[in-house]
Amino acid sequence: MTDRKTSPLREAQEDIETAHEIPDTPQTRAPSYRLAFADEDFLGRAELRPVRLQLELLKPELAMNDEDIVSTIVIFGGARIPAPADRDLARTKTLAELSSFYDEAREFARLVTLRSLEGGGREDVIVTGGGPGVMEAGNRGASEAGGRSIGLNVVLPHEQAPNAYVTPGLCFNFHYFAIRKMHFLLRAKAICVFPGGFGTLDEVFEALTLIQTGRMQRIPVLLFGKAFWNRIIDFGALAEAGTIAEADLDLFRFVETASDAIEAMENWDGADETRDTIPGR
Repeated sequence: MTDRKTSPLREAQEDIETAHEIPDTPQTRAPSYRLAFADEDFLGRAELRPVRLQLELLKPELAMNDEDIVSTIVIFGGARIPAPADRDLARTKTLAELSSFYDEAREFARLVTLRSLEGGGREDVIVTGGGPGVMEAGNRGASEAGGRSIGLNVVLPHEQAPNAYVTPGLCFNFHYFAIRKMHFLLRAKAICVFPGGFGTLDEVFEALTLIQTGRMQRIPVLLFGKAFWNRIIDFGALAEAGTIAEADLDLFRFVETASDAIEAMENWDGADETRDTIPGR
């Protein structure tokens, strides 16, 4: 961990601690007397949004630097997909059928983490949204392999606590979706997308857009479950309509199992193999 003491000047944390011991007077009780960086009411003002955006970008970045996280493998997927043992509790028949992807995400994360640990555990660290469903499966697989994993939670009105398998020191909570999505991609070496809902679609399409427009280097984007994806998105129709280029169909590939995904990442060249899996091609 990096030694943060680099200046002879008094540190902010020292002043925060000292401020707790000041005499109790009408002046010191006034909100105006609080240290600005320790004043939650002040930091929560609308005018401080640019500062909060910066803080939310910096806090996880510095923490991951301190933990020596060099690169990540991203797992996106639905919070509502149950573990196979809980498939009878699923709210729909389709969710019950999709429970097999919980095990695939778990096994994929386990295999990736085992390989990561062989190199010291700094590269290819699993990162998920830190919630239930596919996210839990990813963190669980990494934990079962004896490695670390990252969870990027976001505050929602109905949201759960982070799942129990995220490495505690790598579990983060976000207010801004945009900054959270940035952290998913900052260290990404591959993006693996399991069936999910609006949030999953938002995440995968933002990544594909960044790659398509050259705002992000080309990395493996793997969609688990060809039948699911072809049912909800007609990728071929987008190309036929001309709203995307034919070459854009090569930005991702379909896979079915954890071993398929490992093989696809190892042999990724970003071209040609996807088209045969698109309806009508």
